[in-house]
Amino acid sequence: MANIIGKRLQMLREKEGWTKSLVAKKLNIKTVSTYANWEYGLRQPDNEMLVKIANLFDVTTDYLLGRTDNPQGSINIHYDGGNGLELEDEDEEIFLKEQLEQYRKMKERMKKRLQQDEKK
Repeated sequence: MANIIGKRLQMLREKEGWTKSLVAKKLNIKTVSTYANWEYGLRQPDNEMLVKIANLFDVTTDYLLGRTDNPQGSINIHYDGGNGLELEDEDEEIFLKEQLEQYRKMKERMKKRLQQDEKK
């Protein structure tokens, strides 16, 4: 975990298909070597820059720092007064988000049908 920030920066950059030079430009960094040093683990960005990086890649600073493996932050679903649901990995989060989206669409359709039925 010594270079978690660097590994995540590299992974996020490559996922976007961006070069180190382009990321440095997007972050308004004067030299690409500054950004490259972060990826290589030679240096670390300061707190202000961590926020800029998180915003650029649409992830949380906790994800960049290795405090969570979920790029969007943790999901905590409370039910029946329980303590919540801890997700094991990103696949579970994606699955739950997709299911919730489908449920909300269905709920909206049912709401519209009920409104139409009331008008009749």
